[in-house]
Amino acid sequence: MTVITSFATHDVRFPTNLTGDGSDAMNFDCDYSAATITIYTDSNLLTGHGMTFTIGRGNNIVCEAIKAVAERIIGKKLEDLFADMGNTWDYLVGDPQLRWIGPEKGVIHLATAAVDNAIWDLFAKSRGKPLWKLIADMSPEEFVRSTTFRYISDVITPEEALQMLREKQSGKAEREELVRQIGYPAYITSAGWLRYDDAKVARLTKEAIASGFTHFKMKVGADFETDLRRAKLIRSIIDDPASFPPSYKPSSPGSLANKNAGPTGCVLMMDANQVWDVKEAIEWTQGLAEAKPWFIEEPTAPDDILGHAAIRKALKPLNIGVATGEHAHNRMTFKQLLQAEAIDVCQIDACRLAGVSEVLSVLLMASKYVRFLPTRSSVMLTLSRYKIPICPHAGGVGLCEHALHLRFVVSIPTITQHNALNPYSTSLIDYIVVSGTMERNVLEVRKLYVEVFTYVLNLDAVC
Repeated sequence: MTVITSFATHDVRFPTNLTGDGSDAMNFDCDYSAATITIYTDSNLLTGHGMTFTIGRGNNIVCEAIKAVAERIIGKKLEDLFADMGNTWDYLVGDPQLRWIGPEKGVIHLATAAVDNAIWDLFAKSRGKPLWKLIADMSPEEFVRSTTFRYISDVITPEEALQMLREKQSGKAEREELVRQIGYPAYITSAGWLRYDDAKVARLTKEAIASGFTHFKMKVGADFETDLRRAKLIRSIIDDPASFPPSYKPSSPGSLANKNAGPTGCVLMMDANQVWDVKEAIEWTQGLAEAKPWFIEEPTAPDDILGHAAIRKALKPLNIGVATGEHAHNRMTFKQLLQAEAIDVCQIDACRLAGVSEVLSVLLMASKYVRFLPTRSSVMLTLSRYKIPICPHAGGVGLCEHALHLRFVVSIPTITQHNALNPYSTSLIDYIVVSGTMERNVLEVRKLYVEVFTYVLNLDAVC
């Protein structure tokens, strides 16, 4: 039986600060970085790779924390770990002394993400499947054994999860085949980094349209007048039919429901990266309402659940939603965001949460919650029932290469992936196994340093 024998960590950094790539109102001068781990076994043919994401200084600290967590799995038999991945995850977070410097948050949680992701990579490779396919092929019982329910059983129990997953068994093969054919919807952030000048924003927006994108995100929060000017600039391009080829067709009405889509069917999103207090977030976003964003992302401190709820309530009359999750430490934070009706869009991050195992628990919780949104027909205005969209955060080096598996492949444009572990896995798993829908969902895409990866996302415009 194959045994884990050793591991190595790597502190990998990229000079994104030189060009303003990745810049936002809170993180003005970041250098995108990855703290990675390679797990070695007594089989020369089987190694596991995992990572977590930082923005420069402190990446070395995460690498040291990864070493502390990974020491716990030296000598472990792979099949014992794979047999109950939920129990394996509980073991990773169960060291009482390491837990004290969390618990289940901060540097130690980032480190646990890297190790958990590497174990999942080993699992997928040992079965000769990409991660999304490994989990898609699981029985409901295997899926439930692969996650954790500690601290969230007041929202969802293993028994409830089993029932939900069994109900989604019907049609699973058809959903997998469909997403293989048409891919999964994506949006782009790379056109809207804060430090880009207007000319670069305009050029990149036009290039994104040419690549097939219809959803665009911009950074806001440093200067109101600049935000409004840039929002109007982007809107002037994406709302102009002349910006699109004659063959262009907007997305389906269902996928655009309550997104404040413009006349061409394009959608604008805004991201404040936690820079505002609650009152400021409300007033600033109200001032930007004429640009008709679908949502404001991270409008305030990520731990302020009730603050997010207050912002959502204040912006609801403007049909502007609230999205967050990239800095939500753990499943308990998501539990409270859902319970407090504080978000319209759930943005899981497989490197902020402690890996795939914890992500699965959030997918299950989110699938239970719905929002009732107004839908106008030719006759009347009615309320339609929508599941909360899962739109994974992937705005960083390596994050796109994680998120696809968690949601699946990407269309308009379409993203496809071939390696074992990739962030879009979240999307694939959610669509095929958990929620059964990809309507209103979009995956984040950025085009930074993709050349360093052996297996990169493929974007295919299928509009």
